[in-house]
Amino acid sequence: MSAMLQPQVILLKEGTDTSQGKAQMVSNINACTAVVDTVRTTLGPRGMDKLIHDDKGGVTISNDGATIMRLLDIVHPAANILVDIARSQDSEVGDGTTTVVLLAGEFLKEAKPYIEDGVHPHSLIRSYRTAGHLATEKVKELAVSIEGKSLEEKKSLLAKCAATTLSSKLIGGEKEFFASMVVDAVLAIGNDDRLNMIGIKKVPGGTMRDSFLVNGVAFKKTFSYAGFEQQPKKFLNPKILLLNIELELKSEKENAEIRLTDPLQYQSIVDAEWNIIYDKLDKCVKSGAKIVLSRLAIGDLATQYFADRDIFCAGRVTEEDLQRVAAATGGTVQTSVNNVIDEVLGSCEVFEERQVGNERFNIFSGCPSGQTATIVLRGGADQFIEEAERSLHDAIMIVRRALKNSTVVPGGGAIDMEVSKYLRQHARTIAGKSQFFVNSFAKALEVIPRQLCDNAGFDATDVLNKLRQKHASGEGANYGVDINTGGIADSFANFVWEPAVVKINAINAATEAACLILSVDETVKNPKSESAQGDAAASAMGGRGRGGAAMRGRGGRGLYAEIVQYYLFILRVSSHLKLGLNAVCKVNVLEMSLWPTKDGDEATKREDARGEVAMAPLLVVAMRATSSSLAETSIGLNKSFVPD
Repeated sequence: MSAMLQPQVILLKEGTDTSQGKAQMVSNINACTAVVDTVRTTLGPRGMDKLIHDDKGGVTISNDGATIMRLLDIVHPAANILVDIARSQDSEVGDGTTTVVLLAGEFLKEAKPYIEDGVHPHSLIRSYRTAGHLATEKVKELAVSIEGKSLEEKKSLLAKCAATTLSSKLIGGEKEFFASMVVDAVLAIGNDDRLNMIGIKKVPGGTMRDSFLVNGVAFKKTFSYAGFEQQPKKFLNPKILLLNIELELKSEKENAEIRLTDPLQYQSIVDAEWNIIYDKLDKCVKSGAKIVLSRLAIGDLATQYFADRDIFCAGRVTEEDLQRVAAATGGTVQTSVNNVIDEVLGSCEVFEERQVGNERFNIFSGCPSGQTATIVLRGGADQFIEEAERSLHDAIMIVRRALKNSTVVPGGGAIDMEVSKYLRQHARTIAGKSQFFVNSFAKALEVIPRQLCDNAGFDATDVLNKLRQKHASGEGANYGVDINTGGIADSFANFVWEPAVVKINAINAATEAACLILSVDETVKNPKSESAQGDAAASAMGGRGRGGAAMRGRGGRGLYAEIVQYYLFILRVSSHLKLGLNAVCKVNVLEMSLWPTKDGDEATKREDARGEVAMAPLLVVAMRATSSSLAETSIGLNKSFVPD
């Protein structure tokens, strides 16, 4: 009896959705597998592209894993972890985003049968982390260093790494052309870690082969005033002045008041404004600069002033381009034109304004510091150029990582098969259930060569059997999938390389993501606060002023009937006068929406009626505004029907 009288303990708010146990873990794995299946077909040189159409009408065509994962707008909390690891892979090494998502999904897929059979998740997590550590150590052991090579040899090796990355992109047909361009751009910035020192400018039109590299800075011609065409468009060894000030007459930003006792004093005030701007322009000219760039506006007066003195100027230069010009030319951005000395001026060998497609570009080449480069991309459709930019970003990141880490591994699934073979052999030395888990980890690594075959239309089973036999012989550590013939080939000899850091980071990130998802056994979803919803609805109905009070004072039900009669009357009047379609539609929609629904209880009907009554005054005003001819007629309307 005492047990029956014990009070019930409620820990969570009523309506809270909770799911836990084995079913929840399997649900998380299934959600991640569904996401992986979306990007699975984008892997490799024969990978397909995805066309993503967002709710704003934007269209993106890409096979970059990070871009697709970002645009998918995934709402499942566990599957969002895959988005995070794709983003971290993209920011850390730039490539391998599809690989890391694919590996994480395969790890979870291999773990699913064990979870369904009742294996504790931490047994799997412990084995996965051990296998992940062994895999990364094996990758480091198999990596080949490119350190100690001459500059030409190093450029050739880096170009091969870039070509491997570009082979799976939309511009894979011109991978040699763009690979050498990317290597030259990365070597141009030297040890500078700022990726924005490599600018990529997109110009629609032409072909991919029309793209070119500027060993310096290039940016699109900015907005210009009258007198710009009179300025010189080419200089040899000019001095460059970089500013962050306005060179134009500006009205007062604040409400300034000046009281004059003599009308002649007004002219002195006007003259003072002109003297200030002319003083700034004179100091720019006396500095000896032949090119003046400013982040802020350079007005028509200053443009004509510089044109008369054979000086080129450009205003509203973007912050990024101005900083790149400063880094390349050795100049310093000035916030004042007072005391401009030679040390703050930049210089370059050649400056010219060149026509590129339908655009005009200002190009600085032969810069002394050489700490920047610009790639001008040409192509047909805008979506194609945007995808080419994303592809070049991946290649640039890969070359930078290869320069810093200077170790590469064979691609084409070769390194994955070799690590898988190593883990299978290691699993045989383990006693207990962990042997199965490490073996499953090794099997999951084979997803990379298997998917490469599937995407290329080859027989994955046949190719994998050949790879297993070759790697088991001890002489085929560098053998991977040959995309061109459908067989196997030495990836290292075919120059299919990728930096070791890409594979190491992918294995680590995928292992951690899989372990994190496996460690979750319960999901709690809190309901929205009903009180908060009620307050929001009340404020929306009441609004400001007398809306809510008027409804309460006159009675919701009576006012509701009056409004229906009023709008039926308006409908008849508007049809008689042949008013605009907009006004008639408003009346029709309101008339239909005001009738109570047949289903639902009485309380629901009352709430619906109150909501419609609250919106009625707004629609009356809108209808009056659109029905101007109604106000011009002599028909009298009963104003008592109109809500307050």
